[in-house]
Amino acid sequence: MDAPVEKKVTAASVATFLASTGLLAILAAVQDDARLISFLPDGLSPFVLAIVPTAIAFVSGWAAKHSPRTGALR
Repeated sequence: MDAPVEKKVTAASVATFLASTGLLAILAAVQDDARLISFLPDGLSPFVLAIVPTAIAFVSGWAAKHSPRTGALR
């Protein structure tokens, strides 16, 4: 049976996507040529490019060994 995706992996992936999209949108706005990928519309390219680091963060977080917690956090 496949293990479910932990909430921290999902949160890290969402944060990576949002941060990457924001940074790429800023990059597209400040450079002279806003075409990051020539065959995509200008507004769509930051979202598409942000998928790469998001996928890397998700896979690395999902594949990482997790140490069990021995005591309750207080």
